[in-house]
Amino acid sequence: MSMTSMNTRARLGAVAVATVGVLAAGCSGGGTDEVNGGVPLSSTTAAATPTTTAAPTGEPVATAPASAGDALNPPNCATRNLRITLTDRDAGAGSVYSTISFLNVGPGTCQLRGFPGVSYVTGDDGRQVGAAAEMSGPRGDQVRLGPGAAAGAALQMPQAANFDAAACRPTPVRGLRVYPPGETASAFVPLETTGCAGTTPSAQLLIQTMKA
Repeated sequence: MSMTSMNTRARLGAVAVATVGVLAAGCSGGGTDEVNGGVPLSSTTAAATPTTTAAPTGEPVATAPASAGDALNPPNCATRNLRITLTDRDAGAGSVYSTISFLNVGPGTCQLRGFPGVSYVTGDDGRQVGAAAEMSGPRGDQVRLGPGAAAGAALQMPQAANFDAAACRPTPVRGLRVYPPGETASAFVPLETTGCAGTTPSAQLLIQTMKA
């Protein structure tokens, strides 16, 4: 073998040994990641493990839709489509008993369910007198009203004379402010009587649920 061939093989062997050394250093667990500022590779791997999954950039994160609730079927009876009056008035045992009647004068079928809101009012401005009516008994079922049909809620009005005058502060009233169940618009129902502008140990008005 010539001297030139021996020198060439020696140089190739040295290059191979150097290459193996570089690869071994790159695979060592004790190396560092220069991109992460010299942090050990083992620490970099642990820190890179996500605890939550984020949505890709530019893509919205899916969320559960908010429930809008079910529409009433038929719709709730609007105050403007009701003729509200007092009927079946009767007195006895220190109270006056009556029925608040709701007549559907609208063009379509509607429904009422639950308790009307009721309070005494006075003056030209409809100022409320005392506490509003308290609910009496369980909430009833839906009452459907076709055009021309009516439903009612029983109302008990204890007489103001039943209560201590100093606490009651008897006050003349001109009528009732009535909110149909589920409505925010009220109607005025004329009624001349006496209510309590002060506090009373028991309700000055008691209202029951809607009934056909």
